[in-house]
Amino acid sequence: MLIGLVLVGLVQAAQAQSQYKFLKSIPIGGEGGWDYLSVDAKARKLYVTHASKIVIVDLTRDVPAGEITDTPGVHGFAIASELQRGFSSNGSESRVSVVDLKTLKTIAKAETGENPDAILFESTQSEVYAFNGRGKSATVIDAKDNQVVATVPLSGKPEFAAADALGARVFCNIEDKNEVAVIDMKTHAVTASWPLAPGEEPTGMAFDAVHHRLFVGCHNKLMMMLDSDTGKVVAKVPIGAGVDACAFYDATQLVFASCGDGTLTIAKEETLDKLTVVQTLTTERGARTMALDPATHRIYTATAEIAPEQGSPPASPGEHRRPDYVPGTFHVLVYGTE
Repeated sequence: MLIGLVLVGLVQAAQAQSQYKFLKSIPIGGEGGWDYLSVDAKARKLYVTHASKIVIVDLTRDVPAGEITDTPGVHGFAIASELQRGFSSNGSESRVSVVDLKTLKTIAKAETGENPDAILFESTQSEVYAFNGRGKSATVIDAKDNQVVATVPLSGKPEFAAADALGARVFCNIEDKNEVAVIDMKTHAVTASWPLAPGEEPTGMAFDAVHHRLFVGCHNKLMMMLDSDTGKVVAKVPIGAGVDACAFYDATQLVFASCGDGTLTIAKEETLDKLTVVQTLTTERGARTMALDPATHRIYTATAEIAPEQGSPPASPGEHRRPDYVPGTFHVLVYGTE
């Protein structure tokens, strides 16, 4: 009996140690909205898009350590460490900025479709994919010479994406069609469209390259797991409201979904067809996007203090209205298991 109690206690202690918890808040300040965050694990930097600039956080000291400017309406920042370049999707001017990561200066801009939003760098082809929200397309840019090499028409409004280097494919959520588009990296053409039912309004996406599994966060409070070879939905778990980002950490087989309602769902890929929620972490309202640091396992998300409502009319059905925020209160939240 005593041995059994000891074993139970050891299991409970191990589970408690592996739980994510709040570690600290990093003040950023300023005004305006924000979107995606990106981690450069080798350089120990976090890039936080904020209004018309990108704030750089030094992850060794957890303090702001620079800015990238002239990125109007920036949504995302893709990092090409081997080229020492970064690429920002500037929604307000429908361009991608090419940034020298050493000097933080813009060295070129490439024209895109209307309102580029999500953006990724694919290293095997050395190409950047900018996903144009209102343009319903993806602009493909050669990361070495900064030239547009293709424009990929899409069936609807693209959201986040993930690259499958071995399969030479890029997967992209089509938010208003409830599907995932599959783009061939060689031909720059859509080769398949996979329905996400019962998932609706997909936004965040993450990828398990080893086990060929896609994870898609949907606005009807579900995270779907798909077979990335066939497109079949093989599992789903409940998540919070207002999801906007997902991440996968292969060392622990954990999947994360950050939601604007102030929750972060953590699920475990138990088997190829089983996904289990292991923790629902309380964050702060508005913390809808995030980045995972593979070196420390830490999760970074961002938000600001919500301003008191001033009698605004209620949102219409289907409208995703974001609240007003108090100027100067923007901050990054840090969560980890240590």
